[in-house]
Amino acid sequence: LASHGSPSAIQGLLAPGAPASLANHQGTLPLPAASLTKMATTLAALMTWPVDHQFETLVGYRGTLQNGVLQGDLVIQGGRDPYFVWEEAIALGNALQIMGVQRVTGNLVITGDFSMNFFPDPNYSGELLREGLDAGRWSADAEYYYTTLPSGTPRPQLAIEGAVVLGQINPEAPPQWLIRHKSLPLVALLKAMNIYSNNAMADLIALGVGGANTVAAKVVEQTQLPLEEVRFINGSGLGVENQMSPRAVVATLLATQQLLKPHGLSVSDVMPVMGQEVGTLVGRNLPPQSALKTGSLAEVSSLAGVFHSRDRGPIWFAILNQGSDLEGFRVQQDSLLRTLEAHWGSAPPPPELQPKIKLEQDPYRLGDPQRNQVY
Repeated sequence: LASHGSPSAIQGLLAPGAPASLANHQGTLPLPAASLTKMATTLAALMTWPVDHQFETLVGYRGTLQNGVLQGDLVIQGGRDPYFVWEEAIALGNALQIMGVQRVTGNLVITGDFSMNFFPDPNYSGELLREGLDAGRWSADAEYYYTTLPSGTPRPQLAIEGAVVLGQINPEAPPQWLIRHKSLPLVALLKAMNIYSNNAMADLIALGVGGANTVAAKVVEQTQLPLEEVRFINGSGLGVENQMSPRAVVATLLATQQLLKPHGLSVSDVMPVMGQEVGTLVGRNLPPQSALKTGSLAEVSSLAGVFHSRDRGPIWFAILNQGSDLEGFRVQQDSLLRTLEAHWGSAPPPPELQPKIKLEQDPYRLGDPQRNQVY
């Protein structure tokens, strides 16, 4: 890398092994981690909530409901669901119509922390929800995601005549709650977040944990590494101020594995798996069935995870590169892992590292009506 203009002092590599480390260059130096930061957010989330935790969005009304007409406001109380998207809105609209809400004469009132389609602005998210509840308002985007739902899914026609407004819940006079909408379970949310390296999801989850400083503190608590090796300004990795040492990245992966193991799960259930998922691994030439996380900024390319070898078993590693030739870094990262795979022999992952969570299959399917529960 140095011979190609990328100073070796700002490149990090760690692949621990036994009895001695397989590779270690700047292993304890904090370097810009880019989206490897999301693995710290993943670990912090698993330390905060159970693996099957579901974020709740409450739906109710103020006014009177008679003969399918709500004379009053439809109220949404957000609960920081990071993956409330078109499919969820369509399923929610159908659930409300089954309960007898056909038309709303008042406003759509947004309270709490509600975001839709990864937009943090609650007012804009409310406009998207209003669209999703009424097929008569659907954009081409909403129409497309409707086609991904099971054949025969109804097209909701819940018309809201008023405006989208922001409000608050009066605890002394709460709305009449109708539906408790539950998100996908936490492990599925983390899997989706990491497959697509979704910054909005990561930042919202980190906010729920307590913020960037809390994420760092939880990583230090679980790995027993110095705080100097983990520095975050957010949960997504956007910004070179988000830094981890290669040692901290690998320790975070191993700690995540230990937290998931008692539940019959592994890092493969919260990370992209090469050859099985679309997302940031598309176009990469990496060992198949490896659990891997990429990271990219303007002059940062990182890669970490675990791949499997016949002779040495699972190989945990972290690579953090800095420089302008991002494509060159990716090619060399891929080449290094494939060379090691060829040297030690390829092998399928052991049972404890084989993924159990498969998105878009029950019970991890977006738009599943069973997650809209009558209050």
